Amino acid sequence: MAGTWGRFNIAALVLGFAFLYLPIVLLIIFSFNESRLVTVWAGFSTKWYVQLFSNQGLMDAAWVTARVALLSASVATVLGTMAALALTRYTRFRGRILFSGMVFAPLVMPEVITGLSLLLLFVAINFDRGFATVTIAHITFSMCFVAVVVQSRLVSFDRSLEEAALDLGATPTRAFFQVTLPVIMPAVVSGWMLAFTLSLDDLVIASFTSGPGATTLPMKIYSQVRLGVTPEINAICTILIGIVTVGVIAASLVNKRREVLRRRDEAAYA
Repeated sequence: MAGTWGRFNIAALVLGFAFLYLPIVLLIIFSFNESRLVTVWAGFSTKWYVQLFSNQGLMDAAWVTARVALLSASVATVLGTMAALALTRYTRFRGRILFSGMVFAPLVMPEVITGLSLLLLFVAINFDRGFATVTIAHITFSMCFVAVVVQSRLVSFDRSLEEAALDLGATPTRAFFQVTLPVIMPAVVSGWMLAFTLSLDDLVIASFTSGPGATTLPMKIYSQVRLGVTPEINAICTILIGIVTVGVIAASLVNKRREVLRRRDEAAYA
């Protein structure tokens, strides 16, 4: 009986991973296809990557997406960390429930509603849609994800470390940057990467808030896919997969190294 359950679990695991990752593997393989037909293999070639970098429309969209993702993720990380600190450290202040609801509302709010509400806001205040509006929109919906990640780390943070720094004469600001922030840095980095990835992936909200000269890469890909998938689309999607994979691996290695150093320091002072 145990062997039967073991084989069933393995089969379910294999089928689950195949369902998730087999389409991605096929996309990567066919990005090196010689033929323009994305479903017919005609030999190995990298010519579509060469043509991709000659496609000015895709390159402009990729540059806009990169700038929006970097700026929105950085600002969202700062604001999300501040919100997490407020919710964790100050448990009693007027309007805390309202503040908490407003911070976490984008987590459960449909993207269509978020995008439409932001569009109506920008129209009401007569704010021209473009790079700035897309960035503000991405900050709005990604900040809550950062707040959730950082708050989960702050809940288990040992405040006696910060209190010891205060007793030794450090100001609250210096204690935060020299004691608290290094400890919660893995969560902050994870929140930044999550916000960056969400910004790269967003299509719905960017469609509502973008304007002339602010077409993001997902919008460009979606508009071209409606006319048919081309090998250039496969190539740029493969590059995005590679960037995200390298980023995740690098963050994991950095967090692992920080954890090893932390345990070494704890063993040294024990």
